[in-house]
Amino acid sequence: MKAQDYRALQAGAMSERQLQDQILELAKRMGWVSYHTFDSRKSTPGFPDLVLVHPEQKRVIWRELKSEKDVTSAEQKVWLSTLLLVGEDVDVWRPRDWVSGRIEKELRGR
Repeated sequence: MKAQDYRALQAGAMSERQLQDQILELAKRMGWVSYHTFDSRKSTPGFPDLVLVHPEQKRVIWRELKSEKDVTSAEQKVWLSTLLLVGEDVDVWRPRDWVSGRIEKELRGR
């Protein structure tokens, strides 16, 4: 099996919750302060899953997390596009971004 195929299998097997747990653990080790709404059922729909702040890098990033197959809702698209419109660092992260190293690279400051 090729490395690329193995990474695709890894990504496909990872749930959004597993992705979130891995990201939060890494972010904490790297000095990020994080916010995640644990029960969003009583919150405004669409707010991004993670808000990460790094005091030394002087950065705030907003990330929506999705499994490989999930899609963003209309409310999530409104939040993401509005944050982008005002110049915020906003994106969607998926398991493939974890296994490729993209998430770690972004947390390190690109």
